[in-house]
Amino acid sequence: MTASRDMAALIGRVLLVFLFISSGFNKIFGFQGTEAALASKDVPLPAIATTIAIIVECAGGAMIAFGWKARWAALAVAAFTLVATILFHNFWAMTDPEAISSNKINFLKNVAVIGGLLLIFSFGPGRYSLERV
Repeated sequence: MTASRDMAALIGRVLLVFLFISSGFNKIFGFQGTEAALASKDVPLPAIATTIAIIVECAGGAMIAFGWKARWAALAVAAFTLVATILFHNFWAMTDPEAISSNKINFLKNVAVIGGLLLIFSFGPGRYSLERV
């Protein structure tokens, strides 16, 4: 039973952070678009905020995937996700029913992802990780 749990933890970590790593790379190649989106939400210093987002998503995601300092990386990515969710999926402040619906789904999805990240923070990365080597 332990081997299957450890393998599930590894696969779960990788699947969970695939979203962040791919999103981070998209921000690298679409830096100006991300910067403009952050500026439209009145985020101060949008170029620096974009750089921080890239680092958190790419580095934090890789740290979780490989299981190196995974607890702290999961906490950082969870905090980042919470802020991004409140900024970009604030369905409660929208009036268009279609926007409300899609943003509510994304909000709830992100809440679930935060929950998964908090599980990694709570229980660690499992046996198949750089922390255990």
